[in-house]
Amino acid sequence: MAIVSNSAILQKYLSLPQNEKVQIEYVWIDAKGGLRSKTRTLDFVPKKAEELSEWNFDGSSTGQAEGHDSDVLIQPIALFADPFRGGENKIVLCETFNNDGTPHSTNYRHACKQTMDLHAASKPWFGIEQEYMLFDPETSKPYGWPINGFPEPQGKYYCGVGAGKIFGRDIVEAHYRACLYAGICISGVNAEVAPGQFEFQVGPCEGIAMGDHLWVARYILERVAEDFGIVVSMHPKPNTTNVYELRSKVVMYGRISLH
Repeated sequence: MAIVSNSAILQKYLSLPQNEKVQIEYVWIDAKGGLRSKTRTLDFVPKKAEELSEWNFDGSSTGQAEGHDSDVLIQPIALFADPFRGGENKIVLCETFNNDGTPHSTNYRHACKQTMDLHAASKPWFGIEQEYMLFDPETSKPYGWPINGFPEPQGKYYCGVGAGKIFGRDIVEAHYRACLYAGICISGVNAEVAPGQFEFQVGPCEGIAMGDHLWVARYILERVAEDFGIVVSMHPKPNTTNVYELRSKVVMYGRISLH
């Protein structure tokens, strides 16, 4: 059974004073490209990521270390406002490092930043479109799809308006506003060609900031969908239990992130 966040009950506690403390959510990327996070308490409000100390996590539980030597270090690199806790609380994106200070094998940002720094004078700008699909955890079907079979052919869903065309707009709107609050350079959203499929755009951003903003936007989307009891898939073949059947409908639906 999907567990949906009860915002009224939660707000009773989130409205309590924090006694001059702030909560910092450390976010990092795991071995499979998923997102992980943990929280620590500070007695000051950080203004930039460099003010935050490194931390560590159990890499044997994230596929990033063996059990006999499981500590992986996380180094804060990009700071954002926390749209879930509000106030002075923050989200910080982190890079992962080994105990000897070398970048972890799953830390692709480190090499990317070196390249960006090398060509900083060129001021490279990027914009990214992130497509995703919402899934009903009860049925494992894309959100808004019938229990049996497939929805009507695409045509009315792309940038659609109205019941029967759009499924999950509350999640899209909540994510959009949360990203704006956080300071993400989100530039737009729209419904895509299949019911339950959407897209958001991030950018333009300069250099490594593009990846930082995109990853935190993904984290925020996962957290928002969690509140609604909905699963988010950014996988290019999201219906992994029935890929053949889903692929057979590509001609009917157009592109639905199967390529």
